[in-house]
Amino acid sequence: MTDLAPKALAIRLRQQAILSDFGVEALRATELLPLLQRATELCAEGMEAEFCKALEYKPHQDCLLVCAGIGWAPEAVGTAIIGADLASPAGYALKTGRPVISNHLQAETRFRTPKLMADHGIRRAINVLIANRDGNYGVLEVDDTREGQFEEADIAFMQGFANLVGGAIERQRAEARLKAALERQELLSREMSHRVKNSLAVVAGFLGLQARGSDNADVKEALADARTRVEAVAQVHDQLWRQPTLGAIDVAGFLEALCAKLQESAPRHRLLCRAATMDIPADLAIPLGLFVNELVTNAIKYAYPEGGEIRVTAEPDGEDGLILTVADDGVGLPEGFDLAAPRHASLGMRIINSLARQLGGPLTVTPDVQGAHVALRVVPPERVAG
Repeated sequence: MTDLAPKALAIRLRQQAILSDFGVEALRATELLPLLQRATELCAEGMEAEFCKALEYKPHQDCLLVCAGIGWAPEAVGTAIIGADLASPAGYALKTGRPVISNHLQAETRFRTPKLMADHGIRRAINVLIANRDGNYGVLEVDDTREGQFEEADIAFMQGFANLVGGAIERQRAEARLKAALERQELLSREMSHRVKNSLAVVAGFLGLQARGSDNADVKEALADARTRVEAVAQVHDQLWRQPTLGAIDVAGFLEALCAKLQESAPRHRLLCRAATMDIPADLAIPLGLFVNELVTNAIKYAYPEGGEIRVTAEPDGEDGLILTVADDGVGLPEGFDLAAPRHASLGMRIINSLARQLGGPLTVTPDVQGAHVALRVVPPERVAG
């Protein structure tokens, strides 16, 4: 007994080390079958056994499928079936939740020896349940063709593996459900943005009809301005649902599409857009689009009597900021004009100032240049709040 004790202690210590290492792998695992295969390899190593297999329960067929294993014929893993009834050692462990040790399968009266095990000459086996909160996944089983004894202490080692596998299965299933829910939410958000865009297009169409049906020049102009603003918001939503991710929008693609839309209504002008490829929070997209729309629309109306060039640029500023500029070489702003003066400003200028505050500001006008050069430093919301 004194000669066996040090060896038994060494085996148990080694088993604990193997189990500890596998625990790290189980926490990091993203795919189930490779994890089950690794579990069978390490479990067989820790038990100093020739065979190990992970069995997945198939409730519709009431059987256990060998989904991973070591020592078995190559064609067995993924195809071999074992009965899940109480007359099978693995089936008994599955149905009762109790571990099973059978050190003499040839003389066993409680269970039959499954064909897979008989074909491989298995003499002894030990089974433990793989379970999680979703139910019983299956069974982890260690087998050997050699004489020997599986002991109660071996159950604790194997159950540790089974528990880690069960926890990993539970985590992976929860992550899969969460991923599916997020994908559905993203799909719904894209659909909502697409429908908003279509609804706004209808509203813009109505405004156009009203403008054409009015004999009052001021009303026509007001309705045309309203239509342009509605179309700008619609364009933002059109861009949003096309983005790879809904949380951010690419400045370059967004501004280029918006400017192309504005160009359609200003054939006498040349609208140029030069924007850096960078992402901004989607929450900034609508005020940014409206801001550009207002300034470009003003330039189209007032900068050139016969048409000319209007430039929209967006350049990175620091880590996540943005400098947005709308410039022309036209008649310029009236002398003494103050962009920030709220009291007597037009609706368009009041909108521009309001949007500038939303985007973080400040709004600046370059002095002593031909035309009007208006710039805005766009700051992400978290930095504005800070």
